Amino acid sequence: MPKSAKPAKPAKSAKPSFRPRVTRRDAFFGLHFDLHPHAEDTVLGRDITDANIDKLLIRVAPDYIQYDCKGHAGYTGYPTKVGWPSPGIVKDSLAIWRKVTARHGVALVIHYSGVWDMVACEHHPEWQARGANGKPVPGITSVFGPYVDELLIPQLREAATAYDLDGAWVDGECWAAVLDYSPAAVKAWRTALCCGPAIKPPKKPSDPLWLEWKMFHRRAFEEYLRHWVDALHESHPDFQITSNWAYTTLMPWSVGVPLDFISGDYSPTLSLDRARVEARYMANVGEPWDLLAWGFNWQGNLGHSIKKAVALQQEAAATLVHGGGFAIYYVPTRAGFVTDDIIDASGQVADFCRARQKLCHRSSTVPQVALLLSVETQMDRSDAVFHWGGCMDEIEGALHALLESHYSVDILSEWQLEAQLTDYPLVVIADSYKLTPDFRTALLEYVKDGGSLLLLGEKCARLFADELGAKLIGEPAEVTAELGSAASGVVNCNGLWQEVSPTKAKTLSHRYPTRDTRKDGQPAATIAKFGQGKIAAFYGPVALNYFRCHHPVLRALIADAAAALFPDPRVKTDAPSCVEIILRHTSTGRLAVHLLNTAETQRADRFLAPDFIPSVGPFTVDVSVAIRPQRVSWRPDGGRLKWSWAAGKLTVTIPRLDIHGAIVVE
Repeated sequence: MPKSAKPAKPAKSAKPSFRPRVTRRDAFFGLHFDLHPHAEDTVLGRDITDANIDKLLIRVAPDYIQYDCKGHAGYTGYPTKVGWPSPGIVKDSLAIWRKVTARHGVALVIHYSGVWDMVACEHHPEWQARGANGKPVPGITSVFGPYVDELLIPQLREAATAYDLDGAWVDGECWAAVLDYSPAAVKAWRTALCCGPAIKPPKKPSDPLWLEWKMFHRRAFEEYLRHWVDALHESHPDFQITSNWAYTTLMPWSVGVPLDFISGDYSPTLSLDRARVEARYMANVGEPWDLLAWGFNWQGNLGHSIKKAVALQQEAAATLVHGGGFAIYYVPTRAGFVTDDIIDASGQVADFCRARQKLCHRSSTVPQVALLLSVETQMDRSDAVFHWGGCMDEIEGALHALLESHYSVDILSEWQLEAQLTDYPLVVIADSYKLTPDFRTALLEYVKDGGSLLLLGEKCARLFADELGAKLIGEPAEVTAELGSAASGVVNCNGLWQEVSPTKAKTLSHRYPTRDTRKDGQPAATIAKFGQGKIAAFYGPVALNYFRCHHPVLRALIADAAAALFPDPRVKTDAPSCVEIILRHTSTGRLAVHLLNTAETQRADRFLAPDFIPSVGPFTVDVSVAIRPQRVSWRPDGGRLKWSWAAGKLTVTIPRLDIHGAIVVE
């Protein structure tokens, strides 16, 4: 295959008549369409018309459209001269989308599958990554091979030129890359290690050099990414690029490649919960970012159906409140027609988002609680190139318990948090078992100087054994554990528990071998002074089990420990646990207390289409504000609120919360 090709003739496009195009990195709201063209397609582009696209763009007015170019099957939906076009192309879809989006001043970005390319691997098996058994990994190209230079770069350049594209959202990248045992990969590894053929690459976690083998592949992926991004920026300087899920929780490193923005499409089923995690992390990466919700769902053998607008509005709010952008991913018909239910739903969501753009976009956090996503633990625990490896279960459990206790929480990795430790009154670690010595030292200095540290689990507690004010007795063991008391209620929390004997620490809560809390209690959590600050620890799987069951007694025990460390957060409320607090400064510097109603959110595959979110209220919100405000308003509605201020405390009555609103203090 040639390394370059003469680009197709540029599509004719009218000059924008309504507004100039927004660059992808500066965008706020968009729509994403992909089809993943394949060999069996017969009608691609047949039903695409100017009128259909006009109707969509007029109703929704997105900043950008991301449209299909090449999916995981590897076939393109346009007549490429570099790779393999689908045999089912009836009309050139990209040419029509470019013509109409240009007329409306809407950016056009392509969806393009990177590492994952089935047809390229079929035609060029030498481009394929290989597994530990030496066999090719179906559809996955090697980042050590020529695929990137012989197909990916020239094809992206071809499309960018032919259609005057504004950018590319490249899918199937960090999360699709694999540990590669191809000859090129093994040779590169041995060169990096300065070793000869006698050293064999490890094949399982128990083999020597397993972590080094994984880290080698992680660095290699980043080099592959840097190579093609730099090449596209060199030839097309205004071309806006991201690699799906790069520098997010899946790849939680500091940014090392000059992507124009970071982005990810999250779970179509566990939608709100995924958005709550990803937005909190991406907001602290330091780059323009957005999340893509799936606008449809499916179950079992059922085909996909469009989500109701109200569910997508709730997901949008969970993203927007952290300062990012939002998009919805839909699939048109195989012939490219965008149906009215897509236009209607996305139009309603667009209206909801635009009403909040000035309030939310590019806002900044007001630090309260920092929840650690440990890179060290994830890189060790995950046996994929870039994936969670189970680490997110404990983190999500801790996050949910804290949010439902009305704390404003940010998620940060070590590289983000270390320089900001003193900004956060409380740091929480959810059973991460590995930290660098430098970061551990930084945490202890933070506590010595008056900070507070909450450890949720025996693994992370063990990292601070000398500072807990409690003696660890023996090794952790699987036990039956009942937590709580006759007064508060009892919750089961079976799992791996560490027996401890307090020395200087005070016991915060107990565990019991049965539900009879009158006897045989042992410390479940302790708190101790350390310097000017405090460390509290649970010695069993409270975060993991909260993720699994969300029992209110378990939440209350975690909340009590947090309150013992951080009794006076900036915001308090008597709202129900489904009301989430997010404390931010708007882009113009105003204090905004965002309130998100998470009631009725989609969490099970038998209830895929919520169409009603019950309102909550009335309730009160107390905010620490040193000087009496000149104005307190309810945004984005602009309504007046009943409020009072005395002795540094602003008290606001919220009569009703539907999905989202914010108290803005001026």
